Amino acid sequence: MIFKRKKEDNIEMTPAFASATSSLYFNDSGVAYDEKNDYVVRLVSNRKIKKEYQVSGVDDVSSKNNWKAWVYLAPVVVLIAVFLIYPLINTIFIAFLDNYKYATGENTGFTLNNFGIILGLTTNDLGAQELNFTRYAIPNTFIIVFVTVPVSTILALIISVSLNNIKWFQKTLQTIFFLPYVTNGIAIGMVFSVIFDRQGVINFLFGTDITWIYGANRWVAMVPLFIYIVWSSIPFKILVFLSGLQGIDKQYYQAAQIDACSRFKVFSKITVPLLSPQILYILITSFIGAFKEYTSVVGLFDGPGTMGEAGDPNMETIVFYIYDNLVEQTPYAAAAAVFLFVIILVFTFIQFGVSKRRVHY
Repeated sequence: MIFKRKKEDNIEMTPAFASATSSLYFNDSGVAYDEKNDYVVRLVSNRKIKKEYQVSGVDDVSSKNNWKAWVYLAPVVVLIAVFLIYPLINTIFIAFLDNYKYATGENTGFTLNNFGIILGLTTNDLGAQELNFTRYAIPNTFIIVFVTVPVSTILALIISVSLNNIKWFQKTLQTIFFLPYVTNGIAIGMVFSVIFDRQGVINFLFGTDITWIYGANRWVAMVPLFIYIVWSSIPFKILVFLSGLQGIDKQYYQAAQIDACSRFKVFSKITVPLLSPQILYILITSFIGAFKEYTSVVGLFDGPGTMGEAGDPNMETIVFYIYDNLVEQTPYAAAAAVFLFVIILVFTFIQFGVSKRRVHY
């Protein structure tokens, strides 16, 4: 490897390196090279380094040419900037605007009142108190998160371990379990609404007469909602867990078999710790997805409540509230979006903090 040498540069080397490179010399053009040995010589310059890719005052060619990587990344960077970064910044900006008009973009200045209104701390322009966000949207969202995420994760882990131990018919079962993931969410919700109808399959099979969907009690309606969310979210988790299980060294299970360990101990002491990276990934993505739950409510109830578009929005989630107020009350929707963003960010950081002690790579 050769370097162009200038008059103010000097060679920095240890005595051992100097003796090993006795054949090193500079030609008339100021180029240093070694005829006998394949050594790399670094020139140290007294000049001030002006470029980040310079090493000891000499251009590092491999780092200097990293503009090619930026050219390859440019399309993705542009898409992220246009469809992610700009909307995020714009939403935060709108959340602090007073009397913002969606169509014209007009506003009357900055304010914190939008957050006070959605949280029920102050009244809106009509003098009324907005209670739907704190009465329904926030509680419903947190209930969905803390019920469906643990249940779906545990079920997916158990199913994945069972599928991994099945040799015959395994591929077919994997396909069957993966089907809900590639099926339209609204279509699934409509099917569930028919199944849980008062004259539907569930009441017929169990001989009951429970109102599950239309006109149901809020807490009763949570049951089909939970079942729908868990059923539709399990396939992706199974796929991730199966890929992790197939990467575990079989010697661990062979050693446990020699020691006559029970299946539960093998599961808790070997499978779960070695799947901890996949479990962390699933938990983070599942929490984010559950906080953004919207499709299931639309598919099941055809509106924010058990009476559809009429009556109280007793099944409303935070994202449903955002969509519901996006056009007519844009600042409220933006404030709710910022509130949701902060909540998701806090939970994600908590999960990363816990993972430092619980996740084994």
